[in-house]
Amino acid sequence: MVHDGLHAGYCEWEKLNGRQNTEVTVTETKPPMSNVGAQDDIELRLGASLVHLPIIRSVAASIAMRVDFDLDSIADLRLAVDEACSTLITRALADSTMTCRFTINEDQLLFRGTVTSAEAEAPSTTSFGWRVLTTLADSASAWTEENSEDGQRNWIHIELAKRKPAFT
Repeated sequence: MVHDGLHAGYCEWEKLNGRQNTEVTVTETKPPMSNVGAQDDIELRLGASLVHLPIIRSVAASIAMRVDFDLDSIADLRLAVDEACSTLITRALADSTMTCRFTINEDQLLFRGTVTSAEAEAPSTTSFGWRVLTTLADSASAWTEENSEDGQRNWIHIELAKRKPAFT
């Protein structure tokens, strides 16, 4: 519960700084069924909006640091996840949810992002963005899956993997 005085003070601060109260409504969508991963899997569900990219990049970098990636690999993973999520967000239905799952294996970190879309085709693997993504990640794939709940929407998936660097 928000204290009325605190809320009123915050609203006044927003007015002074040229900001308006805005409300974002996110429609929850059911992600594709998949087995729950290992205990170390991390899954985020965010509104499919470009404003959430910094959060996803930060989570990707934090996970990579936690599993001992070197600084170059962390930077590569951040950019690859950013590109994958940007690609998904531009294809997502308005007010939909993006699901991002990070899976940690012994030798790699796997990222899978998913959104609902009206598009029937997977993202192009010949685009500049895809070239950037595949340069930064060790492997990447994109595909669509028909949404069985309604025949008008599809799930778009992007999966990428970044191997842990071999220390010598």
